[in-house]
Amino acid sequence: MTATVGLLHPGSMGAAFGAQLHARGITVLWCPQGRSNASARRAERAGLEADTLPSLVARADLLLALCPPAAAEDVAAQVSEQGFAGKTYLEANAIAPERMRRIAERLPQSVVLDAAVVGSPPVDGKSPTLYLSGPREQAAEVEALFTDTAVRTQFLGEEIGKASALKLAYSSYQKVSRVLAAVAYGAADAYGVTSELLTIAAKRTRSYLVETDYIPKTAARAWRWGPELEDAAALLADAGLPDDLMHAAAETLARWDTSRDKHLDIAQALEALRVEGDPDQAG
Repeated sequence: MTATVGLLHPGSMGAAFGAQLHARGITVLWCPQGRSNASARRAERAGLEADTLPSLVARADLLLALCPPAAAEDVAAQVSEQGFAGKTYLEANAIAPERMRRIAERLPQSVVLDAAVVGSPPVDGKSPTLYLSGPREQAAEVEALFTDTAVRTQFLGEEIGKASALKLAYSSYQKVSRVLAAVAYGAADAYGVTSELLTIAAKRTRSYLVETDYIPKTAARAWRWGPELEDAAALLADAGLPDDLMHAAAETLARWDTSRDKHLDIAQALEALRVEGDPDQAG
């Protein structure tokens, strides 16, 4: 491959992606200005070439943005100020589709691809998937870049925002479930029942996320789950732990108040969440 890739910025995920490309003989640039010593060490280990931002933008055929999500729009604005006409900007941060579209608007002369990484950094045998949405021709070029690397690619279609939506739909569950696990363990610990809690939890091997047929059942049982979660909130508060998530979950369940003991399908249950109305009138 003769393409030159600019990496903005080499965190643990970005550096690992850069190393995969470097191993294929692809020149990967990064900008050390304002970056930490830890970033510099990661970049060196990955075989990345340091450059100034103006030179990096001028030399790169493709820019890969993998930075803290909060900085995504600022990074795009910095690139826009340098000019990046006719080249490909791969926005791979975990951001909302609306922000993704704003970034595309900031770079009107560039080809902007929406991307999302699902999985751990591609090291030690791990193989994340890079999901892509946007112009098919440029997406195919990105797929070619990662051929024979530990990074798998999957094209979702040409609509900007699809990759970002997939990432946040998945990470919202994964990350919040980790937070819930922490507070649940903390509550059990406060009452000396952690081993029993772990014994119960070990009996489950599937993710709730794949059990979509349970969504209507949840709606039908929300009327009694909500009060239970309010009691769970009280338990957490008594243990000195945050209770906000329990209150928020109870408020969400309250949207299904009119679904009590009803036989809904998934579409009706989701519509009831959206409109806070009678699911019999939804869809």
